[in-house]
Amino acid sequence: MRTDQLLSRLEPVFARLDREPERPAHLQTPQMSRHRVVLLCATLAFYLATVVAVLTTSWLVRLDWQIMFFRPYEQWPQIHAFLDYLVVLGQRGPTAVMVAAWLGWRSWRQHTLRPLIALGVALLLLNITVGSVKLGLGRLGPHYATQIGSAELFAGGDIFPSGHTANAVVTWGILAYLASTTVTRRVLSILSGVLSLSVGATTVYLGTHWVSDVLLGWTAGLLIMLALPWFEPLIARSEAYVFEVREQWRRRLEEGRLSEPVAAALTPLLSAGGKWRPRPPEAAPVPAAQAPAGHSPALRPGAHAHPVSRPHLIRSERTPVTPAGSRRPAHTERAAARSARPATGG
Repeated sequence: MRTDQLLSRLEPVFARLDREPERPAHLQTPQMSRHRVVLLCATLAFYLATVVAVLTTSWLVRLDWQIMFFRPYEQWPQIHAFLDYLVVLGQRGPTAVMVAAWLGWRSWRQHTLRPLIALGVALLLLNITVGSVKLGLGRLGPHYATQIGSAELFAGGDIFPSGHTANAVVTWGILAYLASTTVTRRVLSILSGVLSLSVGATTVYLGTHWVSDVLLGWTAGLLIMLALPWFEPLIARSEAYVFEVREQWRRRLEEGRLSEPVAAALTPLLSAGGKWRPRPPEAAPVPAAQAPAGHSPALRPGAHAHPVSRPHLIRSERTPVTPAGSRRPAHTERAAARSARPATGG
């Protein structure tokens, strides 16, 4: 019963999602412009320079050790509790859930899956690129360093580049990437940049990352956001494929080619307020000669029901029907009582 009530309440939501995908007229898909390509190349050059600086144990590594010995968490302990909460905005799980909820609402309003698919593609690129570099270089963090002045590479670690910083750039930057207006895109770009830098600086304050980890993490996230327009054709094909699969399941549901449990589970997801519910199979009319006893033959639409013809009985041949349990005395008893009643004069 509760399941039926829940599905009936969700029918308006599914009916809205059932509408064909549409994009507002003022929304434009970001293109790979010349300005974006130049910025991408510059960011890639900075990324490679940071990696080379760490591999060669240059001044950047010395800066890492100087800040590590400075121990910012001991210099300003009063903000430690606040920064413990701020760094959560760079964790992949909580941020992905919050951003996915917002983009899911936008997908429902705009009747398109592009925001959610773009988020999925960006996170997939983040996991592949950042994860492979982390495991390939194997750098240890400040709390696990073994040799002063060393870059701590190829030691089984996984902190270079900073995943918190890169994740903050991608998850909050995707909101600016999918913004509806130019002003909103600029404002969200600034906010996501400040937030990602704050998360990266917080990891340095807590001693979980080197400064070079944060620089490379911020650069890695920015590279993904700059290269995302190249994946717009893939996002469009993925959206078209999802809707094509939905239409195929609809046709199977209408034609009754699904088993009852599967049809019961997919009907709320594929229905449009009851429009796409499968029709029950119509019973074939049974011929009069083959109809079982006690059943009348099937009627044509608009025909009136008539009782089956039977021999007509006269009144004297009909069986008298007396209600069961009647309190009325029998006929002979009534006659005896009437004769025994004393006659009274007028």
